[in-house]
Amino acid sequence: MNVATASIAPLPDVLSQPGLNGNGRRHLIGRHDLDPGALRHFNELIAQIDLGHAPLERDQVASAARELIDQPGDGIAPACIRQRMRRAGALDLMLTDPEWETLAVAQVAAAIVVSYLRDSFNLIPNGLPVVGRLDDAVMVETGWPIAADEVRNYLDFCRLRRIEAELRGEQRPHFGFTRETWLVARQAEAEWIAHCRQVATNSYLPAGSSQRFRVS
Repeated sequence: MNVATASIAPLPDVLSQPGLNGNGRRHLIGRHDLDPGALRHFNELIAQIDLGHAPLERDQVASAARELIDQPGDGIAPACIRQRMRRAGALDLMLTDPEWETLAVAQVAAAIVVSYLRDSFNLIPNGLPVVGRLDDAVMVETGWPIAADEVRNYLDFCRLRRIEAELRGEQRPHFGFTRETWLVARQAEAEWIAHCRQVATNSYLPAGSSQRFRVS
């Protein structure tokens, strides 16, 4: 399923609710104590992506994690986390493709997200069962509205690049198919689709013509 267009499971509601101004009591996820310094760093990165995003508190993160841990799932990460990690993979591919020039605004947001996911200084340890990637999922969720359209364009770029490679008999993954080439190819494809639709509803013969094709 296309990571850019598929609907995905929501993260726990508590993450989007107003915080308790530091008065929340929860700060443990299992035996992991959420570090205030790591949370401050996390919130600073979130603010770089979205200035209007309210900073998260330890109680919110711990409560969200416990909600997900309590869901039946045989000890695996819930869908809301797995789906956002697939989106993170698309962001990473987009940023590292040497033939794709990501637009500046989307590039900044995507770079912050991917950099955090690769950083060892995380709010929640990746190895924590079930919810080890919850903080990563929140980071993806914050950056996705800014980068989503660009990811859709990039995935379409990849589709048309594969078609062009097949037409050329090209074996190399990168052969000079750029964003500009993609725009030209996309326009040509759109014109071809429009032509096919027109032919499907109209005849090549003039209106009222009595001529017929005949095999002699």
